[in-house]
Amino acid sequence: MERSRRKEIKHHLSEEEIDELLREAEDDHRLRRLGFLKNLYQGDSIPEAADREGRSAATGDRWAEAWNEGGLEELMPSFGGGRPPKLDEDEQEDLVPC
Repeated sequence: MERSRRKEIKHHLSEEEIDELLREAEDDHRLRRLGFLKNLYQGDSIPEAADREGRSAATGDRWAEAWNEGGLEELMPSFGGGRPPKLDEDEQEDLVPC
């Protein structure tokens, strides 16, 4: 028995607002997530919308849940900044002069 992946998607933004954000997006992470939303708004199921953006159905489920919980802010990636550098600022400048 196949589990249905149709779930109610909240419309935190209008489709026109999503289109505007797509035009302004400068990185691939934002583009994929906004494209995913646009696909959902136009009737795709979560797996279909995720597949169109080159992502798995499980990722689509996570994105849809984040969107429903907190809108755009929850959907967009938040990277923790990564590992701290081993070189201090002076050592970095010596390595790559400005």
